[in-house]
Amino acid sequence: KWIIDPLDGTTNYAHGYRAFSVSIGLEIEGEVEWGVVFDPTHDDMYTARRGAGAACNGVSIKVSDVPSLGASLLATGFPYDIRTSSQTNLENFCAFALRTQGLRRSGSAALDLCDVAAGRLDGFWELKLNPWDCAAGYLIVREAGGTVTNFSGGRGSIYEAETVASNGRIHEEMLAVLENVSRR
Repeated sequence: KWIIDPLDGTTNYAHGYRAFSVSIGLEIEGEVEWGVVFDPTHDDMYTARRGAGAACNGVSIKVSDVPSLGASLLATGFPYDIRTSSQTNLENFCAFALRTQGLRRSGSAALDLCDVAAGRLDGFWELKLNPWDCAAGYLIVREAGGTVTNFSGGRGSIYEAETVASNGRIHEEMLAVLENVSRR
């Protein structure tokens, strides 16, 4: 089945902020087999096929080799219902801000995942994502050598609301931060 987000980063687009994309995943028998994310602002096309690697504009991409959370650049997002939900991601944001080199919030989960895959970001976490937000991006990260899980470290599914994606080297540290926050 096709899993399509015709405009990931809708609020950005509506405001003229240039961080939005088109995201397309093809799921066959429960596995995303193909993923494509197009960034029209930069004319970048990210692609992946399960078992065949990931690319940007036809050139192979891979995750970063940053070895520790303290040296990392991470990204996240916030849920649309942040004003009314008890799950705001703000506590996680504060915890990571004290432990990383920097944090970013682009407003496009698909582009954040592609930036992890291309080595521009070292990790990404978010909650309350929908399958169309992450189907292509999860595959692109994994095919670029990265790791994608839920907050507990289980294999990340596009049908779960929590995601942690990283270069793999900082993944356990990211999970530990999320675990510490959840125990408060």
